[in-house]
Amino acid sequence: MSTTEELIALAEAHSAPTYHPLPVVVATADGAWMTDVEGRRYLDLLAGYSALNFGHGNRRLIEAAKAQLERVTLTSRAFHHDRFAEFCARLAELCGMEMVLPMNTGAEAVESAVKTARKWGYRVKGVPEGMAKVVVAGNNFHGRTTTIISFSTDSEARADFGPYTPGFEIVPYGDLTAMRAAVTENTVAVLLEPIQGEAGVLVPPAGYLAGVRELTRERNVLFVADEIQSGLGRTGRTFACEHEGVVPDMYVLGKALGGGVVPVSAVVSSREVLGVFRPGEHGSTFGGNPLACAVALEVIAMLRSGEYQGRATELGDHLHRELGQLAGSGRITQVRGRGLWAGIDIDPVYGTGREISEKLMDRGVLVKDTHGSTVRIAPPLVISKEDLDWGLAQLRGVLGV
Repeated sequence: MSTTEELIALAEAHSAPTYHPLPVVVATADGAWMTDVEGRRYLDLLAGYSALNFGHGNRRLIEAAKAQLERVTLTSRAFHHDRFAEFCARLAELCGMEMVLPMNTGAEAVESAVKTARKWGYRVKGVPEGMAKVVVAGNNFHGRTTTIISFSTDSEARADFGPYTPGFEIVPYGDLTAMRAAVTENTVAVLLEPIQGEAGVLVPPAGYLAGVRELTRERNVLFVADEIQSGLGRTGRTFACEHEGVVPDMYVLGKALGGGVVPVSAVVSSREVLGVFRPGEHGSTFGGNPLACAVALEVIAMLRSGEYQGRATELGDHLHRELGQLAGSGRITQVRGRGLWAGIDIDPVYGTGREISEKLMDRGVLVKDTHGSTVRIAPPLVISKEDLDWGLAQLRGVLGV
């Protein structure tokens, strides 16, 4: 078997350098643990940016996938298949909505949501053709397609990829006054992450989401919630919007919807909104394929039990209590988050986020940095309290507290 160094060198020689992964090469994984090609075990405290909410190799999900693999995996949308109707019906029910537009990746779902909002704006709201505007928040992360980076404020995501797609207004995250000023008669949607993940797990001020909901209703604008990272149990609720009693007009889902087995994403909304499409106006060859539907149906069934939301609440409370104590050490300047999800700002005196992540890797814990000094923690929701405590002990060791 090739060594870690050999495999990393081969990857760097033949793959485009779009990522800077930690120098670990995973070979197998189970639950909250991963094992590299040389047999070293690591506690996964990232969970594929929430794609692995239910852990690695979850037996319910693997068995659902295996059973479907023996039947049919792809028909394209040229034909119906026997898992599609139930998937759409159950996902709409989980969201309290009526219709589903299935795609594959999170970025595809965000693109689909933007297209949906624009079409709704022209067909239903009566916005003049070509004048539709979507209001977004600064420091957002919704994906990396050309349109999506056009409304990013991350210079690394934008540089050298212009010309950029027009039609977006960027306002500071959490600022209702700026949001109100930005919404005009041509605004068709406000697109927000209920908690900004890539920005460092930024939780908006209390009442912000409810204020946006009130504003969008008042101005006849769609409220689009990107719950790709924050949704499906991560924060202790099925959707992060629920913490403020908010129901948006449109959910954008991905990551955990595929259970860490296959890429599954979706836009979920009302008949009035998604009903604006006609055959041929949008689609995806793999969107809503039989394998994806089979796995996602099991994910939906697991979420309906409430077990995983409960675990995220209980373990999340414990996580934030422990991190709060660490924050008093002076090594950490701020801790943010909700449920089993946290952004930890490290005092630069003690290392960058990357350096802390590498030191944790050496101790058998995998996390990932963002924006220089921030380390993100988002373990699988199936993690045990004992394993979580062990991982936090390694963080204390790295920080010397």
